[in-house]
Amino acid sequence: MKTIEIENYLNELFPEPKCELVYHTDYELLIAIVLSAQSTDKRVNTVTPIIFSKYLSLKDLKKASLTDLENIIRPVGSFRRKSVYVKEIARRIDENYNGIVPREREILESFPGVGRKTVNVFLSEFYHMPFIAVDTHVERVSKRLRLAYMKDDVLKIENKLMKKFPKEHWARLHLQLVLFGRYHCKAMKPECSSCKLRCYCREIKEKSVG
Repeated sequence: MKTIEIENYLNELFPEPKCELVYHTDYELLIAIVLSAQSTDKRVNTVTPIIFSKYLSLKDLKKASLTDLENIIRPVGSFRRKSVYVKEIARRIDENYNGIVPREREILESFPGVGRKTVNVFLSEFYHMPFIAVDTHVERVSKRLRLAYMKDDVLKIENKLMKKFPKEHWARLHLQLVLFGRYHCKAMKPECSSCKLRCYCREIKEKSVG
């Protein structure tokens, strides 16, 4: 069965998948995920240590100078908007939730810069809850491996993946699909020749037909 083969190969490539964002607390992870929008984990990891070493608590961070945050966050892109997000997220967590990032999706999605994908990543990573976050890597891999149609949006892809794979595997699978897309099934120059899933790849099949 295709899904079993996919999982077996991902387990072979990434037996112990880990989130590549660097964080130490719940709010550091949430903010790092927000900063990673339209950026890369590698780039985010260059700025978050600066932020969290300069502003040691939520109380410090919510009072941070926007100009200072903008200068720090600039390398990840959309730095003006993201700086506002960081201050407001810090304020809400500190003032409304006793300094603890809530688990409730409705509350998290009310935070600025936090959408469904961000919530899925956060809850899966920090609280080990069963969710699949569909980022650009997961979307690309899912469509190439014909786990979803090319026209499917991210919500449809998420729902299809949840139906195809066991719930207890979702959190792990999400990380594996991200890493597979990041380092093997890349947008440019994917490593198709060594891939054990090439028989399922939509792009390889289309090329062979063409």
